[in-house]
Amino acid sequence: MLEPQGTLFFLLLVAAFGGLMVWLVVTKQVVFRVIAACLAFIPAMVFGIAAVNRYYDYYQTWGALFSDLSGQAQSISQVTAAGLGKGTAKSLQSTIIGSTNAALDAQFGLLFRTTVTGPRSHISRQVYVYLPPQYFSKAYATYRFPVVELLHGSPGLPSTWVNVMDLLPVYQRLMLTGHAAPAVLVMPDTDGGMRYALQCLNDPHGLQDMTFVGREVPDWVAATLRVQRPGMMWGIAGYSAGGYCAANIALQYAARFGYAGVLSGYFAPLPSQVPLGGKPNGMPYDTNVFAHNRSLALRNTPDYYVQHVPLGIVVPQFFLAVGARDLTDLRGAEYFRQLLLNRVADVPLFTVPGAGHQGVVWRDALTPMLEWMTTGLAQQVQHYAQIAANDHAQAVRVAAARARAARVAAARARAAAHRLPPKTPHVVFPQPTGSGKGRVSG
Repeated sequence: MLEPQGTLFFLLLVAAFGGLMVWLVVTKQVVFRVIAACLAFIPAMVFGIAAVNRYYDYYQTWGALFSDLSGQAQSISQVTAAGLGKGTAKSLQSTIIGSTNAALDAQFGLLFRTTVTGPRSHISRQVYVYLPPQYFSKAYATYRFPVVELLHGSPGLPSTWVNVMDLLPVYQRLMLTGHAAPAVLVMPDTDGGMRYALQCLNDPHGLQDMTFVGREVPDWVAATLRVQRPGMMWGIAGYSAGGYCAANIALQYAARFGYAGVLSGYFAPLPSQVPLGGKPNGMPYDTNVFAHNRSLALRNTPDYYVQHVPLGIVVPQFFLAVGARDLTDLRGAEYFRQLLLNRVADVPLFTVPGAGHQGVVWRDALTPMLEWMTTGLAQQVQHYAQIAANDHAQAVRVAAARARAARVAAARARAAAHRLPPKTPHVVFPQPTGSGKGRVSG
């Protein structure tokens, strides 16, 4: 009842505001009137914030609010793996062994956070990584897991997936019931702070955010963890601004992602909030980063670019979700789906009745999206593993056939050598010693 969206909480705010207003009216002294007016501003402001939070169905508990605003994930053990910038599987394993409970890891999986620095973008930000329980199972000791990269909205943090979206219990339940396949989940910071909204774009004159999110984070994960290389066995998904990021990156880097999920996303870039001078912690200001480059603006407009992706490039599979009450989101998703169907056979569109651009949509869509994406990725792993096994078997057969042919040729050569007649010795006759000339007399 007293949670951020509880009715009692709103009633208490109204009562506090009403009491302060009564005090403002009845008090005779000016100083107390000023104090009452200032204090009345606090419940009024909190009421407005709480009303917005309730409308978007975002923070449902005080713990989620505190954890998200402080940037700390809750609900599962963590490892701060800041020393894994040059990480290897061995260094990560030693960190896990020294910092977590192996029995719990094998039962619930492991969430840890680390700092990743991009070698080209020079961006350095926190990234949350969730390893499923199977990562610690002997049955999966040689298995390279598919990966799903999850992008938060703006304003937001990677920990929002854990604190607000309830990602881990949802995914753990799906795996336990067999409705989802095991995958490594990667949640990068896409903005570098709550004050910014970079939209995962490569600013021609500033931060190279798409390079960091779409290339450098996946490259770090592939080099550090026991996962597949970026490609058909990787997925990318996001909600709101993160949904736009997922759609744009999936089309821009189609060779690096096989699946994409867009939850209440949009399909054309909005004005960005970027740090002044492109420097971390700089003063945020609004700008259109492609204002002077129409070609880049169109390329980063999924509605446009999906119609111009070269035919030789395989367009990723897409999952779309919207709240049916937000007509802008709904029409945008339906139009984008229509465009996608020119390149892919099926595009699921999940709608949540009676909801708009709200957290309830993203939480409700999370279950079908994870089911669809992780099972599809697991099938891709199996498919390519079968291809690799077939290629290996064919290579073995070819090598064996060549070896047999070589042995047969050698045997025939030896047999032919035994059937040949003995060689006749070459005799050199001596030449006469005289001149060989006679004299004729008449």
